[in-house]
Amino acid sequence: MACYLFVHFREKTTPDGEQVHFALSRDGFHWEALNGGRPVLWAFYGDHGVRDMTIVRDCHTGRFHILATDLSLAYGMRGKYAHDWDNISRYGSKCLAHWESDDLVHWSEERMLQLGSDDFGCLWAPDVIYDEENGHYLLHFSASHASNDYGPKAIYYCRTRDFATFSNPELLYRKPDSGCIDSAMYREDGRYYLFVKSEANPQTMIELESDRATGPFRRVTRFDESMSAVAQGQYEAPTAVRLADGRWCLFIDYYGQPGERQGYVPFLGERLSKGDFVRSEAVFSFPYGFKHGTILSISEAEYQRMYNHDWENVPDLR
Repeated sequence: MACYLFVHFREKTTPDGEQVHFALSRDGFHWEALNGGRPVLWAFYGDHGVRDMTIVRDCHTGRFHILATDLSLAYGMRGKYAHDWDNISRYGSKCLAHWESDDLVHWSEERMLQLGSDDFGCLWAPDVIYDEENGHYLLHFSASHASNDYGPKAIYYCRTRDFATFSNPELLYRKPDSGCIDSAMYREDGRYYLFVKSEANPQTMIELESDRATGPFRRVTRFDESMSAVAQGQYEAPTAVRLADGRWCLFIDYYGQPGERQGYVPFLGERLSKGDFVRSEAVFSFPYGFKHGTILSISEAEYQRMYNHDWENVPDLR
């Protein structure tokens, strides 16, 4: 597979921003938006907006699954949550939005997955990895919890084999000295690497590693050197993809400017185990500010199918 699909949202104050957007690339460096930069899927349930998408190809069935945070901030936050982050953390949705497809162009209607109990606050930023040792998928996400009075967030996980039934959430990782959000996990040479946004000490991305998908995790300190030049408190939502030449591209979402000037900044590295990443936006091109999403490797045939598909039947609800 040498082509790529980027599933993401856009930071706009109109309803079309916090929806599911697609972009394609043949090399991982140069990206083109599908459907003229308009949504390809709309959230009609929950908060009527979605953020923080992830996409996975089920290795057992070949079906594709998109999961996303059920939340509208840029457009709907003022009305429902009084523009207050604490309200969201405590009272936000305990569901994730879910779509599935056999071919990447025909998608199911949105389905709401309730994973959190009453002890959880809002569920944020889902991501999925296959746990090869145990033969199931690990769906992990950020959340606050009643156990610490909805204070600093941690990363939790559920197990699933079919994306229809899920185990009860369990703790995956809690940072000892601060909250952490926006987990993204990858496998390299039999080891698991977890990127999260640390909310303090430092207020930027950290990298962790483990022999198992469920941890325990320990810090990759060399990565801290790679992030030392990144401005504190302005980046979040790490997501990575392995390119055709074997290098990793780690995308980090910049939110240090308002509105549509936000978006991903790419960092290139040879191996996750080394933790060395170099900022490389000069060699990448994006049509606009991509926001918190995930990249899926796809085939040339899948690329062509998506590129040539008539997306005009997607409703435009602006």
